[in-house]
Parts: sequence; structure tokens; C-alpha cells
Amino acid sequence: SISLALGTTITISSSHWVMAWTGLEINTLAIIPLISKSHHPRAIEAAIKYFLVQAAASTLLLFSSMINAWHTGQWDITQLNHPTSSLLLTTAIAMKLGLVPFHFWFPEVLQGSSMTTAMLLSTVMKFPPITILFLTSHSLNPTLLTMMAISSAALGGWMGLNQTQIRKVLAFSSISHLGWMTITLIYNPKLTLTTFYLYCIMTSAIFLTLNSTKSLKLSTMMTSWTKAPVLNTALMMTLLSLAGLPPLTGFLPKWLIIQELSKQEMATSATIIAILSLLGLFFYLRLAYYSTITLPPNPTNYMKHWHTNKPTSALIATLSSMSALLLPLSPMTLASV
Repeated sequence: SISLALGTTITISSSHWVMAWTGLEINTLAIIPLISKSHHPRAIEAAIKYFLVQAAASTLLLFSSMINAWHTGQWDITQLNHPTSSLLLTTAIAMKLGLVPFHFWFPEVLQGSSMTTAMLLSTVMKFPPITILFLTSHSLNPTLLTMMAISSAALGGWMGLNQTQIRKVLAFSSISHLGWMTITLIYNPKLTLTTFYLYCIMTSAIFLTLNSTKSLKLSTMMTSWTKAPVLNTALMMTLLSLAGLPPLTGFLPKWLIIQELSKQEMATSATIIAILSLLGLFFYLRLAYYSTITLPPNPTNYMKHWHTNKPTSALIATLSSMSALLLPLSPMTLASV
């Protein structure tokens, strides 16, 4: 975990391409033991897939910066002026993040990891690549990014529909959220970061709650209501927030992104991505339905835990509250964006 923090810090604070690359490599090497910790064949497979994809992406990133340095004499991250370099960089970061069409590894790796590692992969590990995108946003290709964003939102929505494994559903949810972040990147990079922060809060709350109730499949989710009703009610609110329903926090980034796209005269893209988010809404509603409304056919005689003594319970409470109640802070958010 120290290496994870170190790698992330190096990448987000560096202005030189080689330092950014070093940080990404430290990050990759730090998370691999966490993925393969259980020694299950699926976990080992996930670790190998993750390593190969991330190594390829890092190589592309280094290659892109070398071409740029060759043509412009600049190693500064913000001076990415060569078109081939920016194309290669977009490819490398898309592989790092799991954007369509480089998304194949992400659901598989999440499915092979434990809940806490899956949470790290969905949140902390995406921070350095997002930061690099933020720093280079002015020199990227808008058409390419918009196409990748819309296809990510579409694929994340469609593929999440028929999944029964919760980690895979959350992986496809992550892909579709990345689409939302990417579409506004060039026009308003700060909004992309805001969306990412709010996504991290909501996703962390969901992963920690599921880790607490030990739910891995939809069928186990149905029985968890009898054990911890309050926790499952909070989970339902967080899921609906991630879907982007109005009174909750998750509505804020979607609203601001659609507003930004309208300002940029991209009403068609805004309409398409808004319609595609309905696919996501369907599977979030299904998860919410399973977590709270569906009761198991034979009522199990459990003592209901109204209070959990787990070390993460205070963190879950804080994150769940933030996932549901941050919308009134939108004027402050608008000022910073």
C-alpha cells in the first residue's frame, strides 16, 4: 500500500514523462501481489492479464513521449504537440483505464480479485492515468475521444445487463462512467476530475458495503437484507446515486456534463450518452431491487445487525452519506469547475 501511494504521488506530481512512467510502473507492481494474494487460479490469471495489459500500455506511453521528445525536444508532459504522440498516448491511457476498445481485461481482472482489491483497481489505480489525461487534454483529438466515450458508455451499459456476478456489473459500470468522464475532458478538464472524485466516493461505498455483507453474486445479495437491513438500505441509495437519479449526488456530474456538451453545441452527443445511461440505470435498479426489495423465500432466523462493529463501518457510513447527500453542494462545485 505504501508503494501504491508512492507510485500515485510520483505520477500526479511529475512534469517529466519518464517520472510519470516510473510512477505508473511502481503502481502496477504494487497492485499485482494484492490481486494474486488468494493463490486461486482465477486470481493468478487476473494478475497475469493485468500485468501484460499494463506493461503494454506503459511501453506505449514511453514510446509516445519519446516520439514527442524526438520531434519537439520537450520532455514536459504539458508540451505534447506531435499528433502521432497524442494518438499513442490516448491509446496507452485508454488501455490503462479500460476504455473501449481496450476494455476486455478489466471485468476479468475485477472478477478474479477480492472486493477490496477490486475497489482499489476501480478507484485509486485510475487516478494517475486520469491525471495524465487532465494534463495533456489540450493536445488530444476531440473526435477520437468522443467516439471512445460514447462507445464506452454503450458497451458498459449493454454488457452490464446480463451479468449475475456483482464485480463484473461494477466493472461495466466503471467503463460506462469512464465514457462520461472522457466526453467532457477536452472542453472542461476540471469537470472530468470532479466526476472522477464523485465516482470514487460512490464506488468505494458500494465495494466496502458488499465486502461487509460478503455478497459476490446477485443470489447472495438477496439474503443479505435479513442480516443488515440498514446497511442494505444505504447500499440501495448509493446504487441509485451511481445511476444518476436526481436528488442524489450522482446526478450532479451527469447534469454538469450534459450542460457543458450543450454549451459546446454537441447536443447530439449529449442526447446519445444520456439515453445510453438508461441502460446503466436498468442494472443499478436491478441491484437495488435485489439488495432491498426482494426477500428470500424462506425467512432465515438471523439476529438483525442494526449496528456493525467492523473497522470499515465508519468509513462506509461517511462514504454512503456523501454518495446520497452532496447535491446541495452543487453551487460550490460549479464555482470550482
